[in-house]
Amino acid sequence: MGAKSGRNKRGGRGGPKKAAPQTGGRKGAQRLGLILFAVVFVALFVVFAVAEGLGASSVPSGDIATISSAPDGMGSITKDEYNVSYKRQWTQAGLKKAPKAGSKKAEEIHKGTIEELLSKVWIFGEGEELGIEITPKEVETQLNKTKKESFKTEKAFQEFLKEQNLTEEDVNQLIELQILQTKIQEKVPKEAPPVTEAQAKEYYEAEKAAQYTKKPSRDVRVVVNENKKEVEEALKALEADNSEASWKKVTKKYSPTTEANAGLQKEISEEFLTGPLKKAIFTAKVGEVVGPVKQEKNYLLLEVVKLHEESVQPFAEVKSTISTQLTQEAEQKYFTEWVANDYQATWSARTQCASGFVIENCANFKSSSHPATANAACYEANPKKPATECPAPVVQNQPALPGSVTAGKPEGERLPQRPRPEAKSKKEKEEAAAAKSAEGAEGAEGAAGAEEEGSAASQAETEAAIKAAEEAAAEATVKEGSSKEGSSKKGE
Repeated sequence: MGAKSGRNKRGGRGGPKKAAPQTGGRKGAQRLGLILFAVVFVALFVVFAVAEGLGASSVPSGDIATISSAPDGMGSITKDEYNVSYKRQWTQAGLKKAPKAGSKKAEEIHKGTIEELLSKVWIFGEGEELGIEITPKEVETQLNKTKKESFKTEKAFQEFLKEQNLTEEDVNQLIELQILQTKIQEKVPKEAPPVTEAQAKEYYEAEKAAQYTKKPSRDVRVVVNENKKEVEEALKALEADNSEASWKKVTKKYSPTTEANAGLQKEISEEFLTGPLKKAIFTAKVGEVVGPVKQEKNYLLLEVVKLHEESVQPFAEVKSTISTQLTQEAEQKYFTEWVANDYQATWSARTQCASGFVIENCANFKSSSHPATANAACYEANPKKPATECPAPVVQNQPALPGSVTAGKPEGERLPQRPRPEAKSKKEKEEAAAAKSAEGAEGAEGAAGAEEEGSAASQAETEAAIKAAEEAAAEATVKEGSSKEGSSKKGE
């Protein structure tokens, strides 16, 4: 029959009515407002526009929407519920009075109110169909926790309810909604197909060089100082004695920044170094003191004390980590697709909205096929105020760059397709040639030669393409003739 709940017949008006312990705080009230009273599931369920409506609305008078297959007592959203929620929305927006009808702010709050009311029904309905149960005890526990964290006293909590036009029953329902959406987020992704060892192995092989291979490196002792003379004095001391004890004395006196560990820097990799420093470290022999080496403002002395060869982590060591990562990615992808293709599509199709209350979430919403964020002036013949920016009439494809699709990056590197640059006109070519001519006769001749070469190559490519097309057409004609001849003989 569905999920058990703290509400009466899931009508949204019941729930635990026990008084919560006294806690409170004005600052905490704002925090609770953020936790509970934002548009529910905005972060979780992104609104996907329904392309075309499914016919005229059949919403009874006095209701703003009807939702089929909703939990008992939640199949209709009344105008009274809308009015209460609308007032709550503009109050929470910090307005002292309702926004002027027809204003941009009024439309924003109007839409937000409908989204919130529909989302509540959808989430409770989805929870019921998924068999998720929420007990009154869970609601009470979460409410007490929230109040304890957000309010110092019961009086502060009651003041908050008054300011936000909320009853304790409203809070109970919103707490239940919060718990329910969390359980849905936990339950749905677990239905994703499990990651196999073969998939983990494929990922490992694809990413072995980049993620699981430790490049060759060296442990190096370093003296760093801006004063070349002091570095030369340090060099004399180390040439006489390059023991660890000597390095401790030298770094303490001449290189305070590397004094720790007697100047030892472990596992310095070649890929992170450039210029003279890179050459000095990776050409030096073990135990050889090298320097001074100039690096930007500093002078350095170096001694390689240990070499580390390239090493690769075996699959057995990283299999668990890879499996966990791939599982998380698979679950996230599964959940995203479920939101778009299951949850949103299903509940949108079940929702009919009354005139004046139709938004993208309603089955009878008719899309204009224009992006919702686009300026209306973009699509008007003679707008009073022309739009300064409009979306492209055609959405660009973003194919994967060939060779970029791997187990580690299944989507590849996405690159937008762009139009080929137009060929230069004759006038543009003449102007370019004239500009180059001004730079010198030799440069102009070189440019002309390059242009002729490019033209010749382009012409050769065109001729080759035409020839290939003609040969293909001729071959197709021969095959067609042979086919017809064979058919004719069979008929005889």
